[in-house]
Amino acid sequence: MNKKFDCVEMKHRAARIIQKRISKLSREEELEYWRIQTRELREQQRKLLKKVRAKV
Repeated sequence: MNKKFDCVEMKHRAARIIQKRISKLSREEELEYWRIQTRELREQQRKLLKKVRAKV
């Protein structure tokens, strides 16, 4: 069977990208990176939920 999408590979690729981004950050810079990423994710989730609720 030929997979078109491999979620494990996608996760590993994303982890490598994140590791590269944060590898040279100080502890405080890394914490700020995660704060920002969390804020952005929550905003995306809020927008998606709003869109889904509008369709119902």
